[in-house]
Amino acid sequence: MACKGAVVDATERVSQPPSRLARSLGRVAEATHWIGRAAGATHWLARLAGVLGTALGAAPAHAVALPENSAEGMLHVFKGGGVTASGPALLVRKSLADRVSLSGSYYVDSVSNASIDVVTTASPFRERRNAYDLGMDYVVRDSLISVSTSYSKEPDYVASAVNMDVAQEVFGGMTTVNLGFTRAADQVRKVTDAAFYDEAKHWQYRLGITQVLSPSWLMGASVEAISDSGYLGNPYRVALIFGAPVPERYPRTRSSRSIKLRAVGDLGSRDAVRAEYRYFYDNWDVRAHTVEAGYSRYVGSSWLADGFVRVNGQNQALFYKDDASAATTYLTRNRQLSTFNGFSLGGKLSYTYERVPGQYEIKLNAGYELMRFKYSNFTDLRTGGAYAFTAHVMQFYVTATY
Repeated sequence: MACKGAVVDATERVSQPPSRLARSLGRVAEATHWIGRAAGATHWLARLAGVLGTALGAAPAHAVALPENSAEGMLHVFKGGGVTASGPALLVRKSLADRVSLSGSYYVDSVSNASIDVVTTASPFRERRNAYDLGMDYVVRDSLISVSTSYSKEPDYVASAVNMDVAQEVFGGMTTVNLGFTRAADQVRKVTDAAFYDEAKHWQYRLGITQVLSPSWLMGASVEAISDSGYLGNPYRVALIFGAPVPERYPRTRSSRSIKLRAVGDLGSRDAVRAEYRYFYDNWDVRAHTVEAGYSRYVGSSWLADGFVRVNGQNQALFYKDDASAATTYLTRNRQLSTFNGFSLGGKLSYTYERVPGQYEIKLNAGYELMRFKYSNFTDLRTGGAYAFTAHVMQFYVTATY
């Protein structure tokens, strides 16, 4: 399942089960999801793809293109809100017979956690998470069928998922329709209580459409529905009733929906712009909005610069209380379900180290993102004031296509 916690992209993350949210704190690869897969793109997109430096590949009309053969290695670092997370990630992708593309990735997260939740209710801790992904893309006429499986493990949490996506080009390749489904299962344990064990199940359905408007502009729209059941809370987190800590209590089901709109345009002078809006809502009464804008430009023949700004906000869940005055059936003090707003400013610089047309290309990439989050009704128990924090994300990676 794709994950985005409040430390990374609050609005994206609220669509995830709270138990996954708690563990996604500071997990940069899930935030930026550098191992992306692009659906088929027509020859109309070639110019946009070059300017934006994305994974979209130019393909002949009426034909879907497989992702390029590639190998990537990345080092990521996240620091903010008392959390430091770092580790390497590797991806290898190889095509077979021009119809099948196989991929595999490995990702490591070493986390040192002294976040506000931890330092006010427990002791700081360190843990390591290992994640594995295997995928296959298969071309059938004007369709690209993608299947993948993922598995991640940490001392008290095991997550697995199976994904299937289909991208179908219609109307002469001017329109691409995407359908997707994910089935995921989590096993939840508690390091301090060997007898504790529970499970959670997740179902995700996706529908999207990308429309080429002209040789320079395209637009996309997508909807997503998620259904969760089982243990959706965090066995370590507590709520407060008149200042006294009590175990938090979550509903065992959750349904959520999101709508996303995106536009990308080539400005005609080796630069491009993009804009994106996302709205999220669920049956816990959480409502969230995200607006993002970006700009990309080639500098010379070897450099590509990209910058973006993101603003997001969210209202609290029905059963969120900073300090409750009475016991209720459901109760949480999870700040990711409180009212907050965030601001992010980031950029990426890519350098083409070596290129042999038709054979291989090697790129060096570096990215940085500054994030700021402010919580309206989550109190920092250390100071008595509203909680806020700043985080920094850095990425360094090498990409080779062949």
